[in-house]
This record gives sequence, structure tokens and C-alpha cells, in this order.
Amino acid sequence: MVQQQRVVITGMGVVSPIGQSVATFWEALTAGRSGVSAVDTFDVSGYKTRIGGVVRNFDAESTIGGKEVRRMDRYTQFAVAAAKQALDDAALDPDSADRDRIGVYIGSGIGGIHTLLDNYRTLLSRGPGRVSPTVVPMMIANMAAAQVSILYGLKGPLLAPVTACATGNNAIGEAFKLIQRGGADAVVAGGSEATIADLAFAGFGNATAMSTRNDEPERASRPFDAERDGFVAAEGAGVVVLESLEHALRRGARIRAEIAGYGASADAYHMVATDPEGDGAYRAMREALADAGLPPESVDAINAHATGTKLGDVSETKAIKRLLGARAYDVPISANKSVTGHTLGAAGGIEAVALVKTIEDGIVPPTINLEFPDPECDLDYVPGRARRADVRVGLSNAFGFGGHNAVIVLKRYEA
Repeated sequence: MVQQQRVVITGMGVVSPIGQSVATFWEALTAGRSGVSAVDTFDVSGYKTRIGGVVRNFDAESTIGGKEVRRMDRYTQFAVAAAKQALDDAALDPDSADRDRIGVYIGSGIGGIHTLLDNYRTLLSRGPGRVSPTVVPMMIANMAAAQVSILYGLKGPLLAPVTACATGNNAIGEAFKLIQRGGADAVVAGGSEATIADLAFAGFGNATAMSTRNDEPERASRPFDAERDGFVAAEGAGVVVLESLEHALRRGARIRAEIAGYGASADAYHMVATDPEGDGAYRAMREALADAGLPPESVDAINAHATGTKLGDVSETKAIKRLLGARAYDVPISANKSVTGHTLGAAGGIEAVALVKTIEDGIVPPTINLEFPDPECDLDYVPGRARRADVRVGLSNAFGFGGHNAVIVLKRYEA
């Protein structure tokens, strides 16, 4: 039997509404400075929701190059930018590594919706002859992973999970398992999304899934609060570099944290609603800890999925109580989406970065806008202000439409 490899995180990259580097993202997140604002990238006057987490002043050309960027949807541009940061942070130079042993696992919940919409409008207004020949490869949800692979010449396994809002965690978790079993030395993993678009806003809005607190954008994303009225859509990307411990040590890499476990499950309940008792979420958390060989009492902090929907926040709270029992009241739980908005398929990647920083810096980010606690959400959600805490083991939760649940366990690296 092949011995399982330990897997560590050596690099991280973020593009988000609150910062386009790990440093700026983390500073804003721990300060509780909201990235939600009025949407001005299209005419929102006829929409129920007119706010979102927009990535502003993103300079794709300087990061990627003018020629290449024209062949990439916005979600792909975000992924490439975050992957570049992560590889630079890891000091992993593909030219001095075995490219055949470096994979890319980057997913997206929706993919290139901007490319799709732009070309469909062209089709209607100017005819089929004016539609771009690159419309299909630019819009499909695997192209962020493919472009990172192409640009860096990474020839290991290439995968793009599409599991709605669980995508980022599934990508990281599956990459972890690949390295653990010896299938790669390193994987660039995470998620990317760019859905601040009219069709998405119309659909989510008509499904009454998004907040309509349009006059107070910064107060609209309010997980666990009694006055929450839905999630706030956002865009961005979060990418990490995972490596086998052996590979990282051999090249003298800085180890930021260890990924120790991964659990996934299905609600098998409803197309968009979560299981009201949180059974699938509970099983994914339980399996992640079992995979890590850790008991529930080892958990020092939880990065909650916590989107700000009425049902979702209650069901996640129930799942955490079932997992931790009475100790659930003593574990700090952070809702990053209160600050960033909900970046959908990118959320798991972005929030993995946040959890690594929590472990490194001993700071649990706050859940902002938690002003009127919901009696059914009665745990310690770190309201208002960040908190110092010694976090050795943390869970990061991600749950998606269709009943997808994915949880990763990160812990402080110890030789």
C-alpha cells in the first residue's frame, strides 16, 4: 500500500471586491470593511436587487497581457490573476519543476456568462456571422483552469469542478486527494466567478434569493441576523498552491498551513433549498474531520458558508451544533460573506485563503451587520469586530445549489 502524502499550502492569491492581493483582502476582511456597493456596470434600474460585490479597477492587461486577455472571459481573467499571485507567493517556478507533476484544479459555478450574453446580443442584433469564433471556448466553465495550465505550461491533471457554491472547496479538496495519493507533486487549486450580469441578477432576483436592501449596500449582507433577506452577489477568485510536504521541503518552500481533511456529501433534498436540518452539511463536516483523523473537539474555528439566506443560516447552525454538541457555543464562527458578498463558485477558494491567514495570524475575521441576532442562530459568530484566537485547526464550509456540500480541514503545519 502506497503511503499517503501529507499536503501543505505554500502559495495564495485573491481577487475580490475588498482587495486584489492577499494583503489588501486580509486587511479589509479583518477590519470588517464591506465590499458591497451599488452596481454600475449595467443598468440596474429595473431590477429588484441593484447592489453587489464588484471587483473595481481590475487591470487585466497589465497582469495577463493584452493579446491573451482578449481571449478570456472576466471569470478567467480573475482566475489567471489569482493563480499568478499564488505561484509567485509559493515561489514555484514551473521552469525549475517537473511540469508533468503540477496540476490545475480551478472551477467556476457559472463560467463565462459575460461572453455568452455579449455574443447572444450580437447574434440577435447583427446576425450569426458576427458572433465570435471563440465564444464557446471563452464561456465554458473549464477554461479558467485550462488557461492557467496553458500560460504556465502545467501538464499534470487538469480539472474544473462545477458544483455551484461548493466549487472552490471541491476543487481544493479533490486536488488534496490527488496529491495525497501520489498523483501529483503540486496543484494550483481554487475557484473563480464573474456573475455581476443582467441575466444572473434577473434570475436570482425573481427567485427572491438576493437581498433587496438597495439603499444600504454595505449593510445588506447580514448572515445570521434576524433581518437578513438573502445573499449579495459578488465576483472574484481565490487560488492556493497545494504541494506534497516532501516536494515543498525539497525545494525549501515556505509552508503556510497544512490541509488535513476533505469531506463531501449530497443533501438529495431540493434544487435550491438546503436540507432544513443541515444533514448534508453535518455529514460533510463529519467526514472531513474523519478524513483528517481529528475529533470534533479539535476544531478551534469555523469559516461558515453563511450566505445570509433565511433557511441556509439556520440549517448550518443546526449542523454545527450536531457536530460539536455543547462545545458549539465555544467555537468562533466567521461569516466572510458579510464583508465580501457571495462570490458563488469562487467562495471556497477565497475563504480558504482567509482560514490560512486566521491560522497564521491568530485573528478570526468578524461577521459584520449582525445587529439583531436570530434566536435560531445563537452561536458565537464573532459579531462586529475581529478577534484574537489561537487557531490550530479550522473548518471551511461550502454548500451549493443542488445539494452539493464540501468541507476542508486546515491546520497549523507542524513538522
